[in-house]
Amino acid sequence: MSGPLDGVLVVDLTRALAGPHAAMMLGDLGARVIKVESPGSGDDTRGWGPPFVEPEGGDRESTYFLSTNKNKESITLDLKDSADKATLTELLRRADVLMENFRPGTLARLGFGTDVLAELNPRLVTLAISGFGHDGPEGGRAGYDQIAQGEAGLMSLTGPGPDDPQRVGVPIGDLLAGMYGAYGVLAALMERERTGRGQVVRTSLLAAIVGVHAFQGTAWTVAGKVGHAQGNHHPSIAPYGLFHCKGGSVQLSCGSESLWRKLCAEFGLDAEAPGLATNGERVDRRQEVIELLEGAFADIAPEDLLARLAAAGIPAGKVRTIDEVYGWDQTLSQGLLVDVDHATLGPLQLPGPPLRFFAAGPDGETETTRREHSAPPVLGADGDAIRAWLQS
Repeated sequence: MSGPLDGVLVVDLTRALAGPHAAMMLGDLGARVIKVESPGSGDDTRGWGPPFVEPEGGDRESTYFLSTNKNKESITLDLKDSADKATLTELLRRADVLMENFRPGTLARLGFGTDVLAELNPRLVTLAISGFGHDGPEGGRAGYDQIAQGEAGLMSLTGPGPDDPQRVGVPIGDLLAGMYGAYGVLAALMERERTGRGQVVRTSLLAAIVGVHAFQGTAWTVAGKVGHAQGNHHPSIAPYGLFHCKGGSVQLSCGSESLWRKLCAEFGLDAEAPGLATNGERVDRRQEVIELLEGAFADIAPEDLLARLAAAGIPAGKVRTIDEVYGWDQTLSQGLLVDVDHATLGPLQLPGPPLRFFAAGPDGETETTRREHSAPPVLGADGDAIRAWLQS
C-alpha cells in the first residue's frame, strides 16, 4: 500500500530532529520526501553518536540519523551556489510542501522569503519550526530541546521532586514540534483543497511543549496552582503510579472509585477507611496510600502481582526496557518494527510508524497501511536521479 499521502511532494530543508521528524511522518504516510542536505557533512545528526554502525568498506552511519530519516531521498545543495539555488527553485515549483527550521529570517536571506515562495508556487504549504517562535521579544533565539524543556516548564514537572528537575528521556520538545508541524501541514493541505492556495504554518519547541501542559496548564491558569515534580505518582489521582513489591515494581492506575474498591477488595484493604474513601482525600494523603499498598504488595513478586491486578480488573503494567519493548509480541503486532534495506548497512529493522489505516467494506475491514518502507538515505544518494527528473 502506498499510503494516504501518495502523490504529495515534500522538500525537506530541515536538520537535527524536529523538522526531520515532521518530514518522516509525512513520508511514512506515503509522501515523496526529498531531503536537501549540505554538501560534505549533511544533516547534523549524521555526526551525532555514539552509537554508530560502521559497515565494512563504507562510511559509518549514526543511529540517531537513522531514527528520523526513513522514507526519504537525499540530494546535496549549497544554497549559496547559483546552480544549486536554481535546482532548489525548480524543486519548489513542483513541491506541495516545504519544511525548514532555520533561524527566523535565514531563508529570506538565502533568497527564499515567503513573498518569493508565494510567487514561485502559490499552492506551496511551508512549515517553519523555530526554537521559541518566529516573533516576540525572543523570536530569534536558538532552540535546543533540553533548553526548551527547561524554559517551557516541562523539567519543573519531571523528576523525583521539585529540587531535582529532570529532562524527559527523549528529546520530547523536538518530537512534539515535529508532530504539531506535520499536523499543521495536513490541515493546510486540506484548506488548499478549498482555496487553491498554500500558506505558512509556524510552530516552535516552546509552543509544542506548552501545547501539552494539559491539566498542569489549567491548574495554574484557572486554579492558580503551580505544579511541580513529584516522581512516579500522579498529582491529581491516587493511587496512580509505580509501586514496589517483592523483588521489583509494578505500575497501576485507579482512575475511578470503583477501581479503588476493586483494588482494596483484592488485597483485603478497607476502601472506606477514614481519609481514603475518595480520590481527593487519597491525593491529599498520597504517601499514606503508597505505604499502605506497598505493605500489601511486599510479599508478592511482580509477575504474580500483575496477574492478580489483571484478574481484579485493575489497569496495571510493568516497566520495560527498550529491548524488551521491541521484543514484545504486542509491539510487533502493531507494525511498530519495520524491515528496510540500507544502501551500505544492508537489512535493518527500524521503529515503525505509529498510525495504521483501514478501509471498511461489506466483508469487514481491510488494512491499507503503507507496507513497504525505504531506509534512510546515504548522503546525496539520490542527487543524480532527482536532477534528471527535474530536467525531464
